[in-house]
Amino acid sequence: MQRDDTQNPAMLWVANGEALWRTAPADGNGRSCATCHTDAKASMRGKATSFPRFSKSAGKVITLSDQINQCRTGALQASPLKPESPDLLALETYIALQSRGLPLTPATDKETKQSAARGQQLFTTRIGQLNLSCAQCHDNNAGKRLAGALIPQGHANAYPIYRLEWQGVGSLQRRLRNCMNGVRAEVPPYGAPDLVDLEAYLALRAQGMPLETPGVRP
Repeated sequence: MQRDDTQNPAMLWVANGEALWRTAPADGNGRSCATCHTDAKASMRGKATSFPRFSKSAGKVITLSDQINQCRTGALQASPLKPESPDLLALETYIALQSRGLPLTPATDKETKQSAARGQQLFTTRIGQLNLSCAQCHDNNAGKRLAGALIPQGHANAYPIYRLEWQGVGSLQRRLRNCMNGVRAEVPPYGAPDLVDLEAYLALRAQGMPLETPGVRP
């Protein structure tokens, strides 16, 4: 399903993202993403491969979805899109698609490296009532099966993904929150520093792998 765009259900989100790219937000200043960046196929090529990364204007490490909202509230003077909302996922998927096939190149600035280091610590820390860490599944037991599903190595190079279980597209943070809920741990809100740090580390784990967005998973 992922390899064939005519069968990949996430391409519906891509189509919506392309429409949103060209449409000015109703509460904005009349500008759209295309006003500044013109054709996404050229201007967005390679951009998604280096997130998360440090943003001087935000003063912190941000994800691609954060960057989209930063542009909305800044250049477009519109309200930010809610985390995990259909419009934000559509725009993120459309933008990431323009870099499909390019290798992931994690940002190398000091702040992002520090974020990834914190993420690595979180990845190996046991949490929740089940007292499990990410590494216990995705390092120690990768390739085995859990309830019939193959345990992957934790390479996050296809997000946003269409997940059959969700019957829709979701972000990497949604998947991380699912895992935390699965081990009965306290689940941080979308955009929490711990989730961004984990994203930064997962980008480092997948360095050099081709971006596959939009992915399809069970």
